[in-house]
Amino acid sequence: FPVTIQSEMNIESSTNTNKADAKLNEIYKKILKEYADDTAFIENLKKSQRAWIVFRDAQIKMKFPERDSQYYGSIFPLCYNQYLEDLTLARIQTLQEWLDGVEEGDACSGSTKIKY
Repeated sequence: FPVTIQSEMNIESSTNTNKADAKLNEIYKKILKEYADDTAFIENLKKSQRAWIVFRDAQIKMKFPERDSQYYGSIFPLCYNQYLEDLTLARIQTLQEWLDGVEEGDACSGSTKIKY
């Protein structure tokens, strides 16, 4: 890709990653509010989120180990951001269950609210 097109693609991928991160934060805050009375759940949600961040960062380092700055080429920011976005979207999907709820009668719903 010519440098200007690659730069634009890198910027767009960064924007998409930031949007996914903002969505994740929005969902997390909604869960905190909606489940505020369940202190045991909230404590464990926070632990889970901190652990997920460690996991996410380790996944990125596994996919893109630190190398010489030229190793991955000019497309690296795009690839890095796309992978980060994919991991974030997967976490969003996981957390969304606590907002959506599960069907009544789900014996394994745990802390997830029931849909009515």
